[in-house]
Amino acid sequence: MPDITSRICGVCPEAHHIASTKALDQVFHVEPPPAAKKLRELLYSAFFIADHITHFYILAGPDFVMGPSAPKSERNILGVIGKVGLEVGSSVIKHRSDALDVIAMIGGKRIHPSCGVPGGVSKPITEDERARIESIAKSEVEFAKFTMKLFDDIVLKNKDYVNLITSDNYATGTYCMGTVDEQSHVNFYDGKIRVVDPEGHEFTKFPAADYQQHISEHVEPWTYLKFPYLKKIGWKGLVGGKDSGVYKATPLARLNVSEGMATPAAQAEYKRLYETLGQKPVHSTLATHWARLVELLYASERLVQLSQDPDITNPNVRSIPTQTPDEGVGAVEAPRGTLFHHYKTDAKGMVKKANLIVATTNNHAAISMSIKQAADGFIKKGEVSDGILNMVEMAFRAYDPCYACATHTLPGQMPLDIKIYNGNKAILHNIRRP
Repeated sequence: MPDITSRICGVCPEAHHIASTKALDQVFHVEPPPAAKKLRELLYSAFFIADHITHFYILAGPDFVMGPSAPKSERNILGVIGKVGLEVGSSVIKHRSDALDVIAMIGGKRIHPSCGVPGGVSKPITEDERARIESIAKSEVEFAKFTMKLFDDIVLKNKDYVNLITSDNYATGTYCMGTVDEQSHVNFYDGKIRVVDPEGHEFTKFPAADYQQHISEHVEPWTYLKFPYLKKIGWKGLVGGKDSGVYKATPLARLNVSEGMATPAAQAEYKRLYETLGQKPVHSTLATHWARLVELLYASERLVQLSQDPDITNPNVRSIPTQTPDEGVGAVEAPRGTLFHHYKTDAKGMVKKANLIVATTNNHAAISMSIKQAADGFIKKGEVSDGILNMVEMAFRAYDPCYACATHTLPGQMPLDIKIYNGNKAILHNIRRP
């Protein structure tokens, strides 16, 4: 399952791989050794670094560096490099590549890792690998700080951008969901799922294994994605507020449900975010980009901590399962939000039922609401420029959605039309599924 489910997506295979592996720990009733948990989290921190770098510089950055109304030909990574300089572009590529190298050291490959097994990981790391990871981690911290300063200089010092971020066109008040540790700090790998209401009061906190007591899924005929909602409140449609079961599970939502970050530099930036925006929770959709950079700094600092842990090279990285497998739930915080994997097996460990609620699915209702709100706010009769349409798209991009992961089919088939041609481009066969 860790290998199969990671193929759902080439963007976030590490999230599915680790969530699936954690589910198998429960299925086989086995507790991984401390070194195995630390190696999983080390890989996962590197994954967060690579993913958040990709989103900020390639997907979201052009909106701010080039401007929301810049021509399409300039509003891309090449435009960003042209404006900030080749040296910065090279640094982006280097630090993303270095993070992928860490994933490869532990997971075997840069994409679709294959290290997770029930009860641990497949192999330990060597001292040389640990030293290399530590060196990379320290550089990632400095790059994360540089990225935060870049955000300060380009976005936060631009009054028009700050007004855009805090405008009503990008404000959707919903419940927020995220994983926190025992100190209620943000944690990507493990902890309890915490939910706060739109005013910031704790609504519930639960272990991942209890997710079905708290989350249900609504289906609409016009989309292949489901709409998760808080079961105790119910589905009230695509509306926000305290009486609606809609919630967000984004980087900003994670910060909103937490009491802080577990590393010093990230904690300082966490405090500055809320002091600057003047409230908690923050419901400004575009502030998710700022939260993502706070998480980038946290993931980098955590990578340093784990690489310096004396237990990280311990060769004891797996507990062998001995009990009969049955059922398990694994959850992690994917870069886009909370991810659940739930499996039921027979006595031989063959999966008989599987359910996944992925990050983008958790955010589907909020994404739909944010897009409509931005469209209602920006599009006026007779005025639909490319810049205005892009500002609507910005509401979508802030969630960094992954529809490869999130798409489901109901009742189980998608329309299909296959035409088979010969060398003369004449149709030999036409296969259709309505």
